[in-house]
Amino acid sequence: MKAAVVFEKGSIPQYTEFPDPEIQENEILVSVKAASIKNLDRARAGGNHYSTENQQHQPAIIGTDGAGYLENGNKVYFFSKKGTVAEKAAADKKMIIPIPEGLDFSLAAALPNAVMGSAMALKFRAGLEPGNTVLINGATGITGRIAVQIAKLYGARKIIATGRNEEALQSLRKLGADEVISLKQDDQDFKQKIKYIHLETPIDIVLDYLWGHSAELILSAFKGDGTFSHKTRLVTVGGMSGDTIQLSSQILRGTDIQISGSGLGSWTKEEFALLFSEIIPEMFQAAVDGKINMETHEVDLKNIGAVWNAEIQSGKRLVIRI
Repeated sequence: MKAAVVFEKGSIPQYTEFPDPEIQENEILVSVKAASIKNLDRARAGGNHYSTENQQHQPAIIGTDGAGYLENGNKVYFFSKKGTVAEKAAADKKMIIPIPEGLDFSLAAALPNAVMGSAMALKFRAGLEPGNTVLINGATGITGRIAVQIAKLYGARKIIATGRNEEALQSLRKLGADEVISLKQDDQDFKQKIKYIHLETPIDIVLDYLWGHSAELILSAFKGDGTFSHKTRLVTVGGMSGDTIQLSSQILRGTDIQISGSGLGSWTKEEFALLFSEIIPEMFQAAVDGKINMETHEVDLKNIGAVWNAEIQSGKRLVIRI
């Protein structure tokens, strides 16, 4: 079969012949029609993701999920540890979701990862409740844009979005953001804006995709003065602006703030099971109903090498069609 294969750690995937997958008892064969390329896939292919640190690299098919047909003709989204950017894939039977009528393969392949990076954090780590005020730090990226829409679906009363791309930032208003804040402004102005919003409509949840300097500014803006403070839950999902921050213990001692993370390894088995049984199916239907919007950039499998390091238009997910 044809597949996108990484032969050496960190190299560009090659469009080549590769053996058909061997199907184990807990797996089922899928004829793949679309697979999205995410930061996770690039990091795993390069051996830079924490899930691959202790693995010895061997030639392998890239990709962790996809969409296609089962042998009975049913359309499904699926997850696989054996690679998905290929004509065929071995899907884990416990990680298969029917694709509803009206949802095409590209969107079905692209949406779930963004859902994992937003709904899981909002639902399980942040405990979002109807009426909450939510700040999404770094909302102009693919997952951040989905987070804005899911926060709205989950009943957030007010959604504040931050970002550097002014055009993309303003477009978030159409997706549900009530207020947008530019990360390009002076640090003091940014902090003051957060303080003002927090005073007027106390922020219940911060969903953070950037970490780094902007997270430091947000945390410092919440710093209390020794009196009772509003409870805020900050959940970090990514580190696009840096993997570490400086955090004053005074902020934690003087502020009712809880900091946690959401990602592979932080979810319980029960939560991960709900992702496949309830959350993704719910978001698939929301997409069919027009309540969730996501743009994709589609490329044929044979062109994988040419697009691997190419810059994709902001806000669009790269999808490989097979």
